[in-house]
Amino acid sequence: MGTKQLIGALGEDFVAKYLVSKNYEILDRNWRIKEGEIDLVAISENGVVVFIEVKTRTSITFGHPLEAITRDKAYRLQRLALAWLTVHHRWGFEYRIDAAAVLISKGEKFEIDYRIAVL
Repeated sequence: MGTKQLIGALGEDFVAKYLVSKNYEILDRNWRIKEGEIDLVAISENGVVVFIEVKTRTSITFGHPLEAITRDKAYRLQRLALAWLTVHHRWGFEYRIDAAAVLISKGEKFEIDYRIAVL
């Protein structure tokens, strides 16, 4: 695993732990089909299926991590969410798409900027 993938995996682990601490249950991680990948899928304590796009960075030199979510990426996330719901027989369930920016600084300090219902 390259450094970039390792940083991404660390960020996803951090977000998964954050969600579990908020009483979410993680249903899926790195779910992939031909069209792309969903980083995390969780269910909230009130039954909402939540798809989470995680962007992890070690600095903001190139801008805020969530700036990496372009319009095309947003549309793809929407299609992937619908595909996941279909494949997992959850069609008709309430769902939303969240985004999490994780900044890992020296000393392995993690900061999270979690945004609910970005799409």
